[in-house]
Amino acid sequence: MFRHGSLFGALVLGLGLGRAQAPVPVGALDHGAALRTVAHNAFRPGEKLTYVVHYGLMDAGEAVLELQESDLRMEGRPLLHAKGVGRSLGAFNLFYKVDDRYDTWFDRDGVFPWIFKRSVNEGGYTFTQDYVYLQHKQVVTTQKQRTHTVPLHVQDMLSAFYYARTLDLSNVAPGQEFTIPCFLDDELWPLRMRYVGRETIRIRNGRYRCLKFQPVVQEGRIFATNDDLNVWITDDGNRIPVLAKAKVLVGSIKMELSGHEGLVHPLARVE
Repeated sequence: MFRHGSLFGALVLGLGLGRAQAPVPVGALDHGAALRTVAHNAFRPGEKLTYVVHYGLMDAGEAVLELQESDLRMEGRPLLHAKGVGRSLGAFNLFYKVDDRYDTWFDRDGVFPWIFKRSVNEGGYTFTQDYVYLQHKQVVTTQKQRTHTVPLHVQDMLSAFYYARTLDLSNVAPGQEFTIPCFLDDELWPLRMRYVGRETIRIRNGRYRCLKFQPVVQEGRIFATNDDLNVWITDDGNRIPVLAKAKVLVGSIKMELSGHEGLVHPLARVE
């Protein structure tokens, strides 16, 4: 995972778990597999989440996640467009400039991706990815004209953030793990999230009731150990991340909610 070493990508994958009703199959297409419908109210078009990224004691960057309507349809199904942008700020640009963008067009009703685009520029290293997820055929085609067989409803790294917010946490217990199949960097891998427990935390803009999770990450590429990323998400219907902390091979990174728009539910703030 993260063979190209994208720090912003690692943090995006660590964000967000939520609750919803169980996925409901809606019948098979004539030429492919049955595609699900997921009933939820965790997010809607118009949502915008802004985060400040700290490297040590320095405000090093900003990350923005936006969800918009889309005119695109795949197999007759409407899509939503999610965009993630990460960029370095100020003096941090002098020694490690970051300018990343992630776009996913995911199924509005089933919360799985159809199109994924990724453009990464971190520390002078650049690469792009352009994937088409033919979910009904259970294949992904890449910009290299390669075709990969994948599980039905496999996620990309950004759509996984939204799908995770629709998971049912009504009876979650400490130590319980959730696994979401993802396809990235021309390979399948599981996004695993371990529930730790409930906590009230304070960040710059206030205190929040949260659920704490530990994404299980791969050792040695970005993180020193497989429990070096911790995420706190709001204990409300939005299930948005308010804080992510990561110990990396070259220091520590913190990603903190600094702004939000278009949420479905009131935030679990503690006055």
